[in-house]
Amino acid sequence: MDKERLITKLKVTKMFFDRSTDCLTDEDSNFSPKDGMLTTAQQIAHVAQTFDWFMEGAFSPNGFDMNFEKHFTQIGKIQTVSEARKWLDESYESAISKIENSTEEELNLPIVDNPVMGGCPRNSAIGGIEEHTSHHRGSLAVYSRLLGKEPKMPYA
Repeated sequence: MDKERLITKLKVTKMFFDRSTDCLTDEDSNFSPKDGMLTTAQQIAHVAQTFDWFMEGAFSPNGFDMNFEKHFTQIGKIQTVSEARKWLDESYESAISKIENSTEEELNLPIVDNPVMGGCPRNSAIGGIEEHTSHHRGSLAVYSRLLGKEPKMPYA
């Protein structure tokens, strides 16, 4: 897949996520439907972290970092929706930059053999980002409704 199509996929994924979650504010940061579930801020932070995780894992000679306890500790430090959105914006820009600064050949190299996407071309990480972000966009739509808010349709 060519670089422009990969970048467009990321832009659309981010646009849909932002559109459907823009009703969530810092006042909603600590909401979670049930004890033990991620808060609103942590859900958004997890999306940001996973942008980074997919890009780093796809291009790393070691593959994906499977230390999920470390990852959840990191998102647990995020306290506000604003902090989480800032991280997401930075992760999104970093992913775009990585694609822009990679050659087509680099993007088509296989991901190192590991349990996550091992052997797939590096560019397939964009599909992983797209799917994962969609999943959390849906979760956050439920959070929004539980908070009495109506999320925008992402595609409008």
